[in-house]
Amino acid sequence: MNYEETLNKIHTLNKFGSRPGLDRILMLLEMMGNPQDSLRFVHVAGTNGKGSVCQMLSSVLSVSGYRTGLFISPYITDFRERIQLDNEPISKEDLCETAEYVFSLVEKLNARDIIITEFEFVMAVSFEYFRRQNADVVVCETGLGGLLDCTNVIKPPLCAVLTKIGFDHTNILGGTLTDIATQKCGIIKIGSSVVSDLQREEAKAVIDSTCENLNVPLIFARGKNIEVISSNLTGTEFTYKDKKYKITLLGEHQTQNAAVAIETVNVLREKGYDISEENLLVGLAQAKNPARQEIMREKPLILLDGAHNADGMSTFAKGIRALCKDKKPLLIMGMLADKDSKASLEYIKGEFQQVFTVPINNPRAMKSQDMAKLCEEYFDSVKAFQSLREALYEALRISEKEERPVAICGSLYLAGEIRPLILDYLKQ
Repeated sequence: MNYEETLNKIHTLNKFGSRPGLDRILMLLEMMGNPQDSLRFVHVAGTNGKGSVCQMLSSVLSVSGYRTGLFISPYITDFRERIQLDNEPISKEDLCETAEYVFSLVEKLNARDIIITEFEFVMAVSFEYFRRQNADVVVCETGLGGLLDCTNVIKPPLCAVLTKIGFDHTNILGGTLTDIATQKCGIIKIGSSVVSDLQREEAKAVIDSTCENLNVPLIFARGKNIEVISSNLTGTEFTYKDKKYKITLLGEHQTQNAAVAIETVNVLREKGYDISEENLLVGLAQAKNPARQEIMREKPLILLDGAHNADGMSTFAKGIRALCKDKKPLLIMGMLADKDSKASLEYIKGEFQQVFTVPINNPRAMKSQDMAKLCEEYFDSVKAFQSLREALYEALRISEKEERPVAICGSLYLAGEIRPLILDYLKQ
C-alpha cells in the first residue's frame, strides 16, 4: 500500500468508534509479540493539558540525548503527528510498512469477529514502530480516560502523570469529578511514581487515596511555587521553586503544565535518567504544541485554540482578555455534538463582537445552524456558515478592514481543518 491507501484503510476503522476495554487490543498485541513490554513509558492522562505536557517532556528527553517516542492524539494537520520519534513524525514509508504488518494481524482477528478500532490500531502501530526504532522512552498520551483506555496495556510506567482533571466525556467516564478521576487514576500502577497538577478537591481525594492504597509516591506541581516574570506573544518567563524558565507556549496556564513537566523530569532523574538543568531549560523553551493558543498572525491577531470543554474555554477566555485588550475579537467556532457546549459557552459569553459558527468534518460534529442557535443565547451577533473556508475568509476580511482580532476555538478537529487554510491565506 502507498501512503494514501494506508491512511484510507486506517480511517475505515473509524466507523467502529471508541469502545473502552482492553481485551481486543491485548489479543492484537499478543499476536505482535507484545512490543509494549520492551519499552519504557511516561504515561499521561487528564482532561486538559495532556498534549502540552507530552510535547514538553518529549522535547526535554530528546534534547537530553534519549531516543524518545511520542504518541498523541488527535493530530492537527498531518496524521503522522500522532507517532513521533525525537519530535519528528514517523516517515510515510515506515508508517506504510508497519501498518501493513499490523493489518495482516487485524484481518485474522476480523475473521473471528474481533474488531479493532482506529485508535487501538494506531497505538499498536506506534508500539511496533518504537520497538523497531529502539526507543529509550515513550511519552504516551491516553485517548479516553485511563483505566479502560487501550494505552493502559503498558506495564507500570516510569511515571504516571495527571494533568488537570475536569468534566469531559461524562457519558463514558461518569458525571462526577470523583467518577472521572477514578478513571484517570487507572494509569497508576504499583512500581511507578505519580506527578499531578493541582486538582479540585474531589479529584485530589481520589488521587491521594489511589496512591496511598498502592503505596506509590505522589508529587503535586504546586502553583504557589510559580511566579510569572513576563508574558507576551513570544512566550512566558517564570520561576518555579526559584529557578527561572521560559516557554514559547502561550498562556499563563502553560506555566502550570511546565511545572508538571519539571516535576516529572525530577522523577526521571531519580530513576537514573541523565537530564541536565541546561537540557531541561532548552527542551522546555523549544517545545511546541500547535492549536493551543497559537498565534497564526500578530497584526491583526489570529489566535487558534483547540479548547473544547468548559475548563479549556475558561483558559481560552483568559487568554483572549490578555491578548485582545483594545478590540473585541471575532470568533469562528464549531464543536462536537457530544460536548457540553452550554457549559463551555458560559465562559466566553460576551467576549466577542461577532460569532461565526462552522461545520466540522467529523461524524460527531454539531451542525453549524444548531451551534448558532445555542450561541444566540450568549452573543449579540451570530451567523451560521456551511463552508469553513467562506467563514474564515469573511472573518479575515472584517479583521483586516477593522483591524480586529480573530479567534478560533471549539474543537481540535476544527483546528486541524482550519490551520492549513489560514497558512495558505497568509502566503497570498
